[in-house]
Amino acid sequence: MAGNGALSGAVIAVAGAGGPAGRAALVRLAEAGATVVAADNDPERLAEAVGAARDAAGGATVTGEPVDLLDLESTRDWAVGIEKDFGRVDGVVHLVGGWRGSETFIKTSLDDWDFLELLLIRTVQHTSLAFSEALQRSDRGRYVLISAAGASKPTAGNAAYAAAKAAAEAWTLAMGDYFRKAGGPEGPTSAAAILVVKALVHDAMRAERPNAKFAGFTDVKDLAEAIVDVWSKPAAEVNGKRLWLTEKP
Repeated sequence: MAGNGALSGAVIAVAGAGGPAGRAALVRLAEAGATVVAADNDPERLAEAVGAARDAAGGATVTGEPVDLLDLESTRDWAVGIEKDFGRVDGVVHLVGGWRGSETFIKTSLDDWDFLELLLIRTVQHTSLAFSEALQRSDRGRYVLISAAGASKPTAGNAAYAAAKAAAEAWTLAMGDYFRKAGGPEGPTSAAAILVVKALVHDAMRAERPNAKFAGFTDVKDLAEAIVDVWSKPAAEVNGKRLWLTEKP
């Protein structure tokens, strides 16, 4: 399927590619014909994800390298290297995740905020700043952030997580405004979009909890399909938008 899919010729970077959502995204992007460049901070997990994607999408180009996304220069080096190696960057899918919560609002630990601020905000800042100009140069550039419904309706025990997700969304929307302005009167040619889920579920979770309903959760394979779908819509239609994969709270 590689080479003649909906994303044939596209070069797409995936940050945080080693987890279940990353694995599903690598496979689906490769099946759609994209050249996929994956990054994760865990080399072993990354190698497994890249290998699985290559096997699932025979003939596709899927590469991976460990990148410290908490370091702006390392992230910029990654972005520059992709454009140098492949001539272009048509997308960044930001899948770096993490969660910390508390029983009550009063018991919120600000250590959790420090942890989440780095994982959920700083990595978004670094990838967006490192790749924004390359994405604007593309005729189909897309920056895709995965966010959570809790950012729009925080619960008492999820203050740090929801606030971090909301900040990441705001940062991504600012990037969307950059694309809008760069497009001028004819509208944006690149887009920054947010895919909003309640939570994610994958096969291993179902196997561990066979009786759980996972109501409102999004399967990682469905998320991967939604990620690919962002490229099928005009930039103006998705730029600066929250695209809901679950019910709005």
